[in-house]
Amino acid sequence: MSGDIRVAVDIGGTFTDVVAFDGASGRIWEAKASTVPADFARGVTDALAAGEVDLSAVAAFIHGTTVVINAITQRRGVKTALVTTRGFRDALEIGRGNRPDMYNLRFRKPAPFVPRRHRFEIDERTGPNGDEIRPVDLAAFGEIADRCREDGIEAVAVCLLHAYANPDHERQAAGRLRELLPGIAVTASTDVTREWREYERTSTAVLNAYVQPILDRYLANLEERLAAAGMDAPMFAMRSNGGTGSFQAAREQPIQLIESGPVAGITGAALMGEVIGEENLIALDIGGTTAKCALIEGGEVPVTTEYKLEWSPLSPGYPVKAPVVDIVEIGAGGGSIVHFDAGGALRIGPISAGADPGPACYGRGGINPTVTDALVVSGLLDADRFLGGRLKADASLARAAFEPIAARLGVDVDAAAAGVLALMAEQTVDALKLISIRRGHDPRDFSLVAFGGGGPVHACAIAAELGARRVIIPPFPATFSAWGMLMTRPRVDRVQTRVLSLDRLDPAAVEALFAEMEWSSREELVRQGLDPDAIGPSRRSLDMRYKGQEHTVQAPIDGGAFTLDGLPQRFHERHRRRYTFALEDTPIELVNLRTITVADIPLPAIADAEPVEGARPRMRRVDIRHAAGGAAGKIEIPVHDRGALAPGTHLAGPLLVEEAATTTLVLPGQSLEVDRVGNLVISW
Repeated sequence: MSGDIRVAVDIGGTFTDVVAFDGASGRIWEAKASTVPADFARGVTDALAAGEVDLSAVAAFIHGTTVVINAITQRRGVKTALVTTRGFRDALEIGRGNRPDMYNLRFRKPAPFVPRRHRFEIDERTGPNGDEIRPVDLAAFGEIADRCREDGIEAVAVCLLHAYANPDHERQAAGRLRELLPGIAVTASTDVTREWREYERTSTAVLNAYVQPILDRYLANLEERLAAAGMDAPMFAMRSNGGTGSFQAAREQPIQLIESGPVAGITGAALMGEVIGEENLIALDIGGTTAKCALIEGGEVPVTTEYKLEWSPLSPGYPVKAPVVDIVEIGAGGGSIVHFDAGGALRIGPISAGADPGPACYGRGGINPTVTDALVVSGLLDADRFLGGRLKADASLARAAFEPIAARLGVDVDAAAAGVLALMAEQTVDALKLISIRRGHDPRDFSLVAFGGGGPVHACAIAAELGARRVIIPPFPATFSAWGMLMTRPRVDRVQTRVLSLDRLDPAAVEALFAEMEWSSREELVRQGLDPDAIGPSRRSLDMRYKGQEHTVQAPIDGGAFTLDGLPQRFHERHRRRYTFALEDTPIELVNLRTITVADIPLPAIADAEPVEGARPRMRRVDIRHAAGGAAGKIEIPVHDRGALAPGTHLAGPLLVEEAATTTLVLPGQSLEVDRVGNLVISW
């Protein structure tokens, strides 16, 4: 380790972002480069070069990557096998009986990632309390290994019945497979989750195995390239739980990186809220391919193990029992293609123009209209100053791409572009309602933090429609997820299922379980190279439910030795807040124990913004009729450079604020203020 630079790199669908912090000077800066889908590592090195980062001076490298989720969604993982308890070979295919599209008589379940011929059964049995009923038949593994070699299997998942209660059988099975199949990745379900539900555990183990060799090769390639460029520093991967882990930990549990990039922006928003005294936030990240959002209440970033990959109103998706920040994602971003569906309705996404060829205005061969093209047509994005002038957008190509849309709608190109921007706002508002109104939260109690390349330009129209109380545009909004990675710490989440009645609970036994989970978490962090003295006390919580219920409610546990004092009351309060009622005479069950363990490493300080010398704004004709209260047709509005806006600045809309990689639109009737750390705070 030879320097003071802490650098974070986030791979997006269109751009790869870099944010770097020099601890010696206090300087923080950003850069962007086009993502290279065929070679993600090249996009990383291109972005570092664009940011002129001295790799020999890097002290810590934090990386958020889409490699895991892309390998799954594009079905580019490796040929995978499954070993399970006799009688449970088809659990992966049976799944759950419920489905979103319940009235569709032609419904077909999503195909499992492991075909039936590669699902092997073994004789063994563990009871739900962890008692051994039948030992593992290790003699059967010779034939299984032969079949795997014959069929070219590259990874094996092991998920045995009730292993969450006692992992011994899985450890024996996984160990034997590693002996017989050297060089083949083996995942035991208990290595990635100790939570119950056989189908969900099996799905998680299979997906982890499916992508393990892919991520291993990618990280090895990236490490080799960065080392050749002169970097010798600890390397961390952004995890879906909002913390980081070492590259080695990522290799072992790639499923922990399934939402690696998007969650960093959410955790960054929570940290910024803490700095400015805003505990209730709705975080909105509009990138090149998707829009992601999450609700932060009381400063807490919500984490769930009920994540479903590829879930939609028409498909149940694939469950993942790994800790993931609770986000809602829609396929609508800057590069999302505008089209008409089979019924003739105008749609945005989910197909994206991506980084290559990109939106039509990029001039790289793209001919389909996108949201970015609509912004260029409207004048909200300056074609000559796109990405700070590094990429010249061609407005004539954007207009040409929208001509078929306009012709079919029977309007001119400007009106078609305005309609697309209005549709973009409506689609995003619908997603925000899923995490707010539909969960019992009033948006008027929350501020909207908007970031990503597209967040600032759409945020004010979205917030006004949603009813949020104000909009906050943080510094470095276009690379804010990478900024969030700079502000994260190594973290380990543990979940352990134990179904116990609260009225017959032994507090000492629960305390022993918590202690075991915390010790395991500390050991994992130490293996990742963290100083044991830097690992703080774990935060504890319990998942509980009324007897007879299916779903649980999470309740935090106070520090110190576990006791039952006040626990039923906390559960009743939480249940009432979530479901509007409490059954105080009904017995309560404990279902899961949870711990969060974080290493307390130094992070860059969020300093007050420095005063700057203002500059005269430019004037530009823009069309903002897509927004509530907007003008009819193009009007002249002032355009300010963000770098010229000092803390304490007050401005009235309509106006635009431009910076290197994004633009903020303030609507008529709204006002902008620059706070002490440089946030743009917009209210009405």
